[in-house]
Amino acid sequence: MKYRIEKNTVQETLIIPLYARKVCSALYPNLYRDETAVRLIDEIDYDFSEAEKKSRSLMQRFGSLEVAMRQNDLAFEVRDYLKGHPNAAVVNLGCGLDSTGRNCDNGSCKMYNLDFPEVIAVRNELLPVGEREENIPCDLNDTEWFTRIDTSGGAVFFASGVFYYFLTEQVKALVQCMADSFPGGVLVFDAANRTAVKMIAKTWLKGAKIKDVGAYFAVSDASKEIGAWDSRLKVTSRGYMLGYNDLRDPSVSGFFRFLARVGDEMMKMQIVKIGFEGRK
Repeated sequence: MKYRIEKNTVQETLIIPLYARKVCSALYPNLYRDETAVRLIDEIDYDFSEAEKKSRSLMQRFGSLEVAMRQNDLAFEVRDYLKGHPNAAVVNLGCGLDSTGRNCDNGSCKMYNLDFPEVIAVRNELLPVGEREENIPCDLNDTEWFTRIDTSGGAVFFASGVFYYFLTEQVKALVQCMADSFPGGVLVFDAANRTAVKMIAKTWLKGAKIKDVGAYFAVSDASKEIGAWDSRLKVTSRGYMLGYNDLRDPSVSGFFRFLARVGDEMMKMQIVKIGFEGRK
């Protein structure tokens, strides 16, 4: 029996990125492949007709490329951290139905997937935990979840398309608390400037008809703006469209490479990496 997801629910926020990852896999197979997303779409009872119709448009296809690059970039950073910390905790913040943690599994890391209780309930049904994996229902702003993470081997935290829903003050408070609790750990996430975030709020969120979700956090110069929050933060960033991949693939048109450059340079679409240094 398929798992039913209703319209205008928190669970519906799972559908947008999940369907995009399926579309990515079909349009850009040389750049990205998410077998889990392809399988899950067939196991969910939801009216995908509107999403399918929108996916044919030029800008939606570019949006799918954005999703593919973002996931690849975050996975690159997770794997890079695991090279030096093979027994680390890999923590997916706002996991939805994302399988990046599993895709980065090196056979010895510990994987944690965090999201709202109603989302974790869906995940438990569709993606039951595997070996060395735990699904944790929580509000990310309630730092009680910190105690559930075994960081004895280090920790790499990542968030995909999550902090756009947070107020800047909330992101700052969370990052500072993480710096207190996880020295030596790393947090990586995607971000963009105010212009881009306004576009997200106007199109992506409004188009999904999702209520009570705001897109507030935005950043242009990550090193300067986020670095000023706390002296223990080592902040770097790279464009997430072209910062990790030149997109010189037959599936990507020259026009899309141009849009990718605009995204990275004008919209400041970026992967932000924060290293939590010890107390000074």
